[in-house]
Amino acid sequence: MFDPYRSKPSSRGRTNLASCCVATFFLILLIVGIIVVYFFLFKPKTPKIAVDAVQFPTFSVTNGSVNFTFFQYVSVTNPNRDEFTHYDSSLQLSYSGEPVGVVFIPAGKIDGGRTQHMSAKFDVQSYPLPATLRADVSGEVVSTAAASGGGGVRGGSTMEVETRMKLVGRVRVLKVFTHRVDSGVKCKVVIQVSSGSVLGVRC
Repeated sequence: MFDPYRSKPSSRGRTNLASCCVATFFLILLIVGIIVVYFFLFKPKTPKIAVDAVQFPTFSVTNGSVNFTFFQYVSVTNPNRDEFTHYDSSLQLSYSGEPVGVVFIPAGKIDGGRTQHMSAKFDVQSYPLPATLRADVSGEVVSTAAASGGGGVRGGSTMEVETRMKLVGRVRVLKVFTHRVDSGVKCKVVIQVSSGSVLGVRC
């Protein structure tokens, strides 16, 4: 029997549920969009270091030891949108796995999307050559002296040194958050012992 006072099924509950589902869907889309934008546009990237030149303005061998002045020129590019602040950075020179010299790079800042040129210099005094290279150099001195009546190292002996540059710092993200990043570059440098000329650089 039909009851005119019986309440009809309400559609308000179904409408509220549908609204909640739509709102949740758009909220998920918003979160996914923010994550995608962050990773593609604002994710911190490692600065890129390019070695422009390596030089030895002074280079000499005396009594089995080498003395020289070392220069290295690099370009550091900050691929991030915000500035990169570097600190605790250094350039190290080693020979046959043993450290020869190290210089610390002053702290500084590189704006987003910019490239900054840097140079480092230090002097190395009386670093002993290994016995094998010392014997080669001595033989060249004797043969050169016998041939020309002079002295000095004029032969073709070479030595290979390794340079390691490290940049440590932080990148600001969205002007609020900071993220630690570090970058480095290692190069093999071949030097002609007789003149200190750089014969090759491999990074």
